[in-house]
Amino acid sequence: MGKESKKFSWGSALVGAATASAAALAISAKPRDPTFHLISIDLTSFKLNFPAVDAEMILTVHVTNPNAVPIHYSDTEMAIYYAGSLLGSAPVQAGSQPPRSCQLLRLSAQLSGLQLAHHAKKFLADLGRREMVLESTVDIS
Repeated sequence: MGKESKKFSWGSALVGAATASAAALAISAKPRDPTFHLISIDLTSFKLNFPAVDAEMILTVHVTNPNAVPIHYSDTEMAIYYAGSLLGSAPVQAGSQPPRSCQLLRLSAQLSGLQLAHHAKKFLADLGRREMVLESTVDIS
C-alpha cells in the first residue's frame, strides 16, 4: 500500500471561493430598518381650545438607509409619543431613498394639547429645563 498523493483541484477551490463569497454577500446584504432621528422642531401655530392647547409644528427628520439596495415606501404616519401617551402624528409621503444614503424630511405634525394636559406637571418641568423627550414610531411598507 503506497502513499497516495492528493492533487489540488481547481474546481473545488472555485466552488469554495464562490460559496464563501455568497455567504459574505448574504450577511452584508441582510436588510435593516432605516433609522429616523429628529433634528429640529419648529412651532408653527398654537391653538387654544380651552382647556387644552393644540400645536402644529414642522419636524426636521434625518433618515438613513443602511441597506445596499434602495428602499421604497408608501404613505404612512409617524406617531409621536410623550411619557408613553400618543401625543400626535405627522404624515410621511410615499417616496424612496437610494442605497446607503441619508436625507432630510420636513414633516408637518399636529399635537394634541389634551394629551399634554394629562402630563402637565412633567411637561412644565420639561419646559423649565428646556428639554423634552419625545418618542416616535414609523411603520413603513
